[in-house]
Amino acid sequence: MLKIVFLDRDTIGPSVEILRPAFNHEWVEYGKTAPDDVAARLEGADIAITNKAPIRVAAIDGLTRLKMIAVAATGYDVVDVAACRSRGIIVSNVRGYAVNTVPEHTFSLIFALRRSIVAFRQDVIDGEWQRANQFCFFNHPIRNLAGSTIGIFGRGVLGQSVAHIARSLGMKTLFAARKGTQAAGPLYTAFEEVLERSDILTLHMPLTPETRNMIAMPEFRRMRRRPLMVNTARGGLVDEADLVKALDEGLVGGIGFDVLTSEPPKADNPLLRVLDRPNVIVTPHVAWASDEAMQALWNQVIGHIENFEKGVPSNVVG
Repeated sequence: MLKIVFLDRDTIGPSVEILRPAFNHEWVEYGKTAPDDVAARLEGADIAITNKAPIRVAAIDGLTRLKMIAVAATGYDVVDVAACRSRGIIVSNVRGYAVNTVPEHTFSLIFALRRSIVAFRQDVIDGEWQRANQFCFFNHPIRNLAGSTIGIFGRGVLGQSVAHIARSLGMKTLFAARKGTQAAGPLYTAFEEVLERSDILTLHMPLTPETRNMIAMPEFRRMRRRPLMVNTARGGLVDEADLVKALDEGLVGGIGFDVLTSEPPKADNPLLRVLDRPNVIVTPHVAWASDEAMQALWNQVIGHIENFEKGVPSNVVG
């Protein structure tokens, strides 16, 4: 009988029905697991399920029965994939489940920033409308999305879905080529050109050694149109200290971030110092978390585990 250990149930919303594999198995579930407890809790496990609990080489070395890790997320940087590969441990992730929820959240941030929704709401709370002595007032900028240009970093299913929504709103779309690439090809625009031409920049790519701090002060200084900067992908793609500096210098027009380098953020995170500004919105990594998307994610996790048990592993990474 296979033993399955779910390390961090609390990272999946309470609305999700936690279905279990159809085959005979032993199930052990924890609400959350600290990094130092991972090895002990996976002792004797054949299959591990993790969302954010890290499974590193130090833990993997002692787990002689471990045969599979099912990552309940698309990003799998919490797992030492190279160590798993060398020991014959299958690692599977989930894909495509967030094709609606992340783009919708992305555009929620874009709409709110482009039309100064947060700023106007605060004005009403503060009594500005009551004191205006006319039917409306013009304290903050309001810009249409139609006719504007959105630069998209990442041409996977999420980037494509964002582009589909953008085109339906009458926006021009640019897909950025990989940073440092000389020949962009017909489907991509040079990285630097996207920075220069876009009114909105949105990130939809994984965090890797190559993409870490992909956008920092040199990139901000190339942004000619004071774009909105939106990140619903991974913290660490943007240098956060440089982002705040760019905001202070007027190089970007607003910030909409759902992900930060450290989550929850540490007290010294520079974005925490600017949360009260009307052109800054930070949400707590919830772009992925519609009820529908979380259920689809979990169903996919169980599907991968059942496929592994049948000898046909799916969505294998690394």
